Amino acid sequence: MAKKQAKAEAAEKPEGEVDIAKQKAEAAAKAKAAALAKKQAKAEAAEKPEGEVDIAKQKAAAAAKAKAAALARKRSKAEAAEKPEGEMEIAKQKAAAAAKAKAAAKAKAAAAAKNRAAVQEREEVNTHSEISPNQSKLDQIVSAIESHVGQGALLEHYINRLSKDVPTLVANPDTYFSIAKFLRYDEQLDFSYLSELHGTDFESHMEIYVHLHSFKMNQSVALKVKLDRDTPVIPSLVPLWSGANWPECEAYDLLGITFNEHPDLKRILLGDDWKGYPLRKDYEPYDVEV
Repeated sequence: MAKKQAKAEAAEKPEGEVDIAKQKAEAAAKAKAAALAKKQAKAEAAEKPEGEVDIAKQKAAAAAKAKAAALARKRSKAEAAEKPEGEMEIAKQKAAAAAKAKAAAKAKAAAAAKNRAAVQEREEVNTHSEISPNQSKLDQIVSAIESHVGQGALLEHYINRLSKDVPTLVANPDTYFSIAKFLRYDEQLDFSYLSELHGTDFESHMEIYVHLHSFKMNQSVALKVKLDRDTPVIPSLVPLWSGANWPECEAYDLLGITFNEHPDLKRILLGDDWKGYPLRKDYEPYDVEV
């Protein structure tokens, strides 16, 4: 009956009104179908686990990006095809010029770095090849020691570039005290002031370092001696410089170096019952956590 009635109404309507009615009906049907599809998609998404939903979103995003990139490439090709040949040549020339400029900048930077390295190397060579202002004084001291103490009294001697070019003398353990005595009482040298004395554990041996100064010469000198690590024994310098008293006690206390003829060799930082010497490289504390 409804169909019959609709046909009757359509027959009564003009043709224009009939087309509009059909279009409206089709649009309504499409909207209804879209709503149903949307509803179905939501229902399917609700049924899927969260991981699958995320994967689906990622796939959709990736597809959208790929589509956008393809469109951009297509557009750029179309624009390039629309450009006149002259503009294409200009663009190529600009790209080539930019590449050349970049390569030139890299080459310039490399050349500058190479130049800096060469200058630094020349400076280092010149620094080490220059004669130290203290070289003549070192030669004078060494000559005096060899003349009065003996040719084999010194193991070596050199200018210590890392310590203000101080003349450095390395003595034999047997000649250590004799050299120190000569430096102290020689009228020309007159090293009357002992400013520093300390010991060091080099694991292979012990070493005593003494820093002396002569006000007469206005010059400092370092006197070093290497000792056996197992039995580090050396004469005391207290008879020559009273200022060696406490530094020698400290070396005895912390490193276990014995100074013969010291007037009162004792521990000054640790107790008499303390075991071991804390500045030795192999020292193991009683309580590691403390």
